[in-house]
Amino acid sequence: MQITKEQLQSCIGKNQYLDYWVHALNEILPEYEINTPQRVASFIAQTAHESGNYVFLKENLNYKAVSLRKVFPKYFPDDAIAAAYANKGEMIANRVYAHRMGNGDEHSGDGYRDCGRGLIQLTGKNNYQNFADSIETPVEEVSEYLGTFEGAVQSGCWFWETNNLNKWADAGDIKTMTKVINGGYIGLDDRIRHYEHALHVFGA
Repeated sequence: MQITKEQLQSCIGKNQYLDYWVHALNEILPEYEINTPQRVASFIAQTAHESGNYVFLKENLNYKAVSLRKVFPKYFPDDAIAAAYANKGEMIANRVYAHRMGNGDEHSGDGYRDCGRGLIQLTGKNNYQNFADSIETPVEEVSEYLGTFEGAVQSGCWFWETNNLNKWADAGDIKTMTKVINGGYIGLDDRIRHYEHALHVFGA
């Protein structure tokens, strides 16, 4: 099935790059068998929520000290540490993502280099490497590719396929889809709104 510009605009609102997104989606979704109205609606709904309606393709790490204490209490256990990192996105990523997902320590720079990018934010050295292998591209080129329309869509599709999300899309199980993507249920109400609207738009 082909997505029209009108359908996508109905799902994500006004976006100056609609033509580019439509082209990338129609090119890449079928390669990952996201090819039925229900699967397409599920993918568009989840990625729209994750990317602020296809606007944000890179994780926003610009946290104030008070937010660091709330969001990452494990890594910022007191006000002094939080103040030292506040509004320094690169330093925050390097601390929060150190020793996880294949990343090295805080000083390796892996945390920021492999921070969340794409429509479903691909995060961590292991994920970057696995995605790079799947598209037969050197991992050093992945960060830049994730900032393109095709790369943002393809990384989302790769995550979708890797986590067998078509199964939950076919079942109409938005809650499980959200848990797999988010690790919890953050933004579930907004995801459901996007999903129900997308189902209507695509005639699912």
